[in-house]
Amino acid sequence: MVNRLELNPEASPRAAYGARIRRMRERRGWSQEELASHLSYSSQHISAVETARKPPTLRFSRELDAVFGTTGGAESFESEWREIRHGVLLEGFPEFVAYEGRAVEIRLFEVGIIPGLLQTPEYAQVLADSAVRRGVIAPEQADERVAFLAERQAALVRSRPPMTMVVMDESCIRRQVGGAKVMDAQLAHLVEFAALPNTVLHIAPYGMGERRPFDLPMSLLTLADLSVMAYAESQMRGHLERETTSVLPQLVAYHQLQAEALSQSASVAMIEQARKGTP
Repeated sequence: MVNRLELNPEASPRAAYGARIRRMRERRGWSQEELASHLSYSSQHISAVETARKPPTLRFSRELDAVFGTTGGAESFESEWREIRHGVLLEGFPEFVAYEGRAVEIRLFEVGIIPGLLQTPEYAQVLADSAVRRGVIAPEQADERVAFLAERQAALVRSRPPMTMVVMDESCIRRQVGGAKVMDAQLAHLVEFAALPNTVLHIAPYGMGERRPFDLPMSLLTLADLSVMAYAESQMRGHLERETTSVLPQLVAYHQLQAEALSQSASVAMIEQARKGTP
């Protein structure tokens, strides 16, 4: 037990996860090398997760469950991983996503990038890979991020899909992400989205200037009982608002945004021009 690092499971959810691995491993009398022989991960990786120097991933958690016989239960490593993942998401976002999957109307405004619900897998992967290169997330977390987005998109494919209204700042279609091929496919997907019977797509052109009411991304959800909630986020945190007195002004501002934005036909024309590389 030379250089054995004492663990503090109370320090964080990740620390608790790592301490649980060590506890279950040692209960079987296994070293990290012996546990690694049952996994597709090295003993160094196991050590890093046990000491919370590396975050756990979905694949790692599922392999642990298979080894320790905890698959499918409330005490599974996968369940613990999902709790950790929600814990590192922006405040309010996990709850927002749960409501998003049940909404009858979705209103979105985005700046700079295509809204997640409209991203192609290739576009989403480029953004995730960029986060890996910046050291923000690990490669496996990038794959999980893309898979999570796919789950959100799939939740909206129902027999009675929600009415989805999207306003994008012009910067969303002008900013090149992933090169010409990825961007052309993404813009083509936007045109297809606009043609659906349950969607409305607008571009807020640069010319709107100060008349654009939102400076940050905004999402508004209408549920089956006609209640409305708003979700907005900055770089560091998100906030889900359900109080009517706070949500209604955001809804009014969204209507003003739609009124000032380009019509759907003009928006589609701008997207097609962007595909051709013309201003």
